[in-house]
Amino acid sequence: MTELFSPLSMRGLEIPNRIAVSPMCQYSCETDGLPTEWHRVHLGSRAVGGAGIVMTEATAVEPRGRITPHDLGIWSDDHAEALEPTTDFIREQGGVPAIQLAHAGHKASKTRPWDGNVPIAPDDGGWEVLSPSPEAYPPFDGERPAMTKADTDDIVGVIDAYRAAAERSLAAGFEIAEVHAAHGYLLHEFLSPATNRRDDEYGGSFENRTRIVREVVDAVRDVWPDDKPVFVRISGTDWLEGQAAWDIDQSVRLASDLADLGVDLIDVSSGGLHPDQQVAAGPNFQVPLAEAVREGTNVAVGAVGGITEPEQADALVRNGRADLVLVGREFLRDPYFGVRAAEELESESADAWPIQYRRAVR
Repeated sequence: MTELFSPLSMRGLEIPNRIAVSPMCQYSCETDGLPTEWHRVHLGSRAVGGAGIVMTEATAVEPRGRITPHDLGIWSDDHAEALEPTTDFIREQGGVPAIQLAHAGHKASKTRPWDGNVPIAPDDGGWEVLSPSPEAYPPFDGERPAMTKADTDDIVGVIDAYRAAAERSLAAGFEIAEVHAAHGYLLHEFLSPATNRRDDEYGGSFENRTRIVREVVDAVRDVWPDDKPVFVRISGTDWLEGQAAWDIDQSVRLASDLADLGVDLIDVSSGGLHPDQQVAAGPNFQVPLAEAVREGTNVAVGAVGGITEPEQADALVRNGRADLVLVGREFLRDPYFGVRAAEELESESADAWPIQYRRAVR
């Protein structure tokens, strides 16, 4: 038995292995954030492919929290009902269905990447977006959407939206809820001094800048059952030099605070906030950030980024660098990465290929 295929117990949940499908936006909703057959087949095939956790793309907790008009949402009971067949199928394949709850903040109201990733004006079918500090918004593409500064009512509304989204996610059959506080979206925008120029209780000091994340986590944990885990995805660093920014030391401190609030795993990614970021991407390039959080706290961590090979993934768990390995683009290239990894590592999970397919692999 390799470490990659050892079970991971969290609260009352046993995850069959340490491989998770990282959240990856599909931009494939046709109407009001409702999932389509694309979502069911896309996520379901990764469960067939041996992933221990299959996580949705960033799923908007309210309509203005979508990156594009084609993003998945969970702001109504209709969304929850439409997602139930997908969670049922993932469980039937032995996987754990998970949902990433998200709000795009000032990176919202854009066209899809293959349509240019440009802001959509409210008059053209877009919407006014929320920002902690509109004057600090750094446009990656030279354009900026219509923007409003989040006031206290907006912040309370966002926290309430996360709470309601968690309740609906539970009704839809999800076993893990992940709060998205990374990649330059709303919660990350509050965390980083590069984009948060506020002088109220949600800006300035570390305590104030992290307040909204703690309040969102409190709201989610309040309605999420005690026997089910809550994850939080963070950007371990903004990759910005020479200016006030979010960094790994603050990430470790936040992770410790979140563990005290009942968070079970910190999913450590990075960047996505600012066009000046200098990212040296490559195999395992974000793993040192996950290691720093793991070493500096008592919370489990997930590593993501440049993980493409079974032995590479197994080594991260075997060497104590991460508790969970989140695989993104490799699962797009190979939906059966999990069962292929089991074969290559000669683990006891080598029979993980679905019985319908085994005549092709014997």
